[in-house]
Amino acid sequence: MRNLDVKWAVIPCAGNGTRFLPITKGIAKEMCPIVDRPTLDYIVQEVIDGGVTDIVLIVSVDKDDIKRYYTYNPEYEQELIAKGKVEAAKLIHEVATKARFHYVTQYELLGLGHAVLQAKKIIGDNNFIVCCGDDICTYKKDEAPAKQLIDAFKRSEGNTIVGGQTVPHENICRYGCMDIKKDCGSHLYELKGIVEKPAIDKATSDLASLGKWVFSPKIFKYLEKTPRGAGGEIQLTDAIALLMKDEPCYFYDFVGKRYDCGDKLGYLTAIIDVALSREDLKEGVIKHIKNLKI
Repeated sequence: MRNLDVKWAVIPCAGNGTRFLPITKGIAKEMCPIVDRPTLDYIVQEVIDGGVTDIVLIVSVDKDDIKRYYTYNPEYEQELIAKGKVEAAKLIHEVATKARFHYVTQYELLGLGHAVLQAKKIIGDNNFIVCCGDDICTYKKDEAPAKQLIDAFKRSEGNTIVGGQTVPHENICRYGCMDIKKDCGSHLYELKGIVEKPAIDKATSDLASLGKWVFSPKIFKYLEKTPRGAGGEIQLTDAIALLMKDEPCYFYDFVGKRYDCGDKLGYLTAIIDVALSREDLKEGVIKHIKNLKI
């Protein structure tokens, strides 16, 4: 019987973050804070809420700050406890122990497909979810987008799931656009193909790929034979296109509010919305906004 469990996640974090220079010269873009947590930690929490227990972070050689954040540090915990900061010690302990973290270094930045391929050895024969390192979502309890996609993977009997949402028609040219073969109901669609950043008048749908996928380990075979595409990079979409010749692939239109934190406006919007969702900050933020003289 085919194993449909998804307990592993791969999160590519090796990019240079040039859109956020100069800050990304000093820290990883994934570590830019949204209130008091790194952007990356919202993605980590989402996959944990989806049932994942092991997380592979694909990092570049200079992203030690990511490793430090998730490393268990008993000396620091004891120092905080000695100073009476028990809750702070508990908080950093939870960060380091909420999943098993694994690190793989991507020495050459040769695209998203290449980044995922670096996880082949550690993933082994396990199914896994991939989430981009600068896209976060807010969602209702028990409705993590990662969980929705993993449930769709099981529903499709272990075939590849491309995660995304319906976007305004005028924005579809910014994304991978889904060419739909069949509507399977309940947000699930069988794919005919994916058209990367189509002209608006050529778009086959308004369903856009938004940085989340669920794969069986078969995807590694297709990544290994994917030729370099745009920019000399190994594109994940190209590997999916190869796989689609041999077996069905599906798209799932997930529920949740998504923020592109690789974009400055998207990042700022995420900070505001997250702050407004917190009881310790909401009142002060609303008061500040009302007092603005715009």
